[in-house]
Amino acid sequence: MTGEQHLSNVSFLTVSEVAEVMRVSKMTVYRLVHSGELPAVQFGRSYRVPASAVEGYLRTARVDGSAETA
Repeated sequence: MTGEQHLSNVSFLTVSEVAEVMRVSKMTVYRLVHSGELPAVQFGRSYRVPASAVEGYLRTARVDGSAETA
């Protein structure tokens, strides 16, 4: 995209929602956010994670340290 991005199409999830989708604890999501593995935006003390970031993270997830092939 050139110039201004269209953020109206961006969907954000709360930490609780991400934890539910990924079937992990909220603490695990916070660890991923703080380590930089999962991008997030901070609003005050709350974090919001772009849905596309969650999808991308899950797409590239590894099992037993090796990449899955489709």
